[in-house]
Amino acid sequence: MTDPGRRAELAASLEQVRERIARACVAAGRPPGAVTLTAVTKTYPASDVLLLAGLGVTDMAENRDQEAAAKAAEVHAAGVHPRWHFVGQLQRNKVRSVIRYADVVESVDSLRLAGALAKAAVGREVPLEVLVQVSLDADPARGGVTEDDLWRVSDAVASSEGLRLGGVMAVAPLGEDPGAAFARLAVIAGRMASEHPGATTVSAGMSGDLEAAVQHGATHVRIGTSLLGMRNSLR
Repeated sequence: MTDPGRRAELAASLEQVRERIARACVAAGRPPGAVTLTAVTKTYPASDVLLLAGLGVTDMAENRDQEAAAKAAEVHAAGVHPRWHFVGQLQRNKVRSVIRYADVVESVDSLRLAGALAKAAVGREVPLEVLVQVSLDADPARGGVTEDDLWRVSDAVASSEGLRLGGVMAVAPLGEDPGAAFARLAVIAGRMASEHPGATTVSAGMSGDLEAAVQHGATHVRIGTSLLGMRNSLR
């Protein structure tokens, strides 16, 4: 049963987020609609995904396979088919599960993971879109490849049957001006698109720094808190 109160709450938050994105596009001299909103629905129920889909959100993101697989199945059973993004650090033993529901894996950061995805994705009717996660702070705990490894991973994805290299993803470093970090990402993304035409996706920016990401060319922003509210840390 639809919760009208929750729907109204999400509709109001969605309007505010869309306004922020639109203003950021104007400030950056980019056309309206240049940026796709990806709703980060981790820890939130499938009912919220269904409400967001009903409000016109097409892209949803999750970061843990166990939660994502069950949620995607519930949403699918309801006859709703958003574009699912997997954005968390992915263990190779979870690859076969993730590719059953994910349309995009944004967090590929090693040759071994790229190889595991390629092996599992052989024979897919629609290639799995892959974004290579770029480390902007060289902190291994936060995932991502350094620029030295980026091109090896990118080339491996681009040459794999069943995968399609979509572009890059990054998270702004803690304690650093996100604008400076996303400016570095923009240079990397430009080179990526030059070497791999068609790999033009730049997934960057979250609730606290989406404006800086849009200013520096993000095509997708990953929004959780500003859209769905503060998460309960116990969930």
